[in-house]
Amino acid sequence: MDEKTARPGVRLHCAAPLAAGEPVELGEARAHYLRNVMRMRAGDGIGLFNAAHGEWAARVESLSRSSCVAVPVAALRPPAAEDGPWLCFAPIKRARLDAMVEKATELGASRLVPVFTRHTAMERVNVERLAAIATEAAEQCERLSVPEISAPATLEGLLAGWPAGRVLVVADESGGGVPIASALAGASGPLAILAGPEGGFARAELDALARAVFVRRVGLGPRILRADTAAIAALAILQALAGDGTIAPRATWRDRDGIIHGA
Repeated sequence: MDEKTARPGVRLHCAAPLAAGEPVELGEARAHYLRNVMRMRAGDGIGLFNAAHGEWAARVESLSRSSCVAVPVAALRPPAAEDGPWLCFAPIKRARLDAMVEKATELGASRLVPVFTRHTAMERVNVERLAAIATEAAEQCERLSVPEISAPATLEGLLAGWPAGRVLVVADESGGGVPIASALAGASGPLAILAGPEGGFARAELDALARAVFVRRVGLGPRILRADTAAIAALAILQALAGDGTIAPRATWRDRDGIIHGA
């Protein structure tokens, strides 16, 4: 592989099928990013990836103000399952919400579900913006998939439509739960986390959660955490005890200059 094909630092999610020699159109937004932000030109190398086709080294074939065509050249990583936990959360203020989505993506969440509760302060969620943040985070952290951003739901709707077989771990700030490490001891099967709003869950909501057989109410320690801190702390603990934190690190890695080691 030549230096241009292996050019470091630019890695883009591409939903289109990826196969050697098959051109893919990356669209106007990606053309702007590559041309004006990264100062790239036709012939330069980038990385393309998606969950279905893995990761590929690619070459920019054409690049203009409004379009970019890239051609996959060589497979770098095969497709692999990334069935991480779900994170369900009450929407919070924009800056904190953006950071929470970014970190949840880095921690391997496979689905992000905005949930409106009685004390949720925000009235709307820009799902497209959250999807863009998740995509950028996936590009940076070298995962193959991008978390699905679900349409917002009410807490009542979330519980009513909950899928069989998935345990919902609820961060209960009221003290009604068991320590999260105890709740996750020996856990297996698909999991999800629910973090409430800044004002906490209403009493009636806690009662409804307690009645659901798939819910495990947990505490996150002796301190009261902000909503976004609680969501990320719970997700990190879950991954460490019952998720992909038990998997050995990848044998290959990319340093800050984009050079791949261990290949």
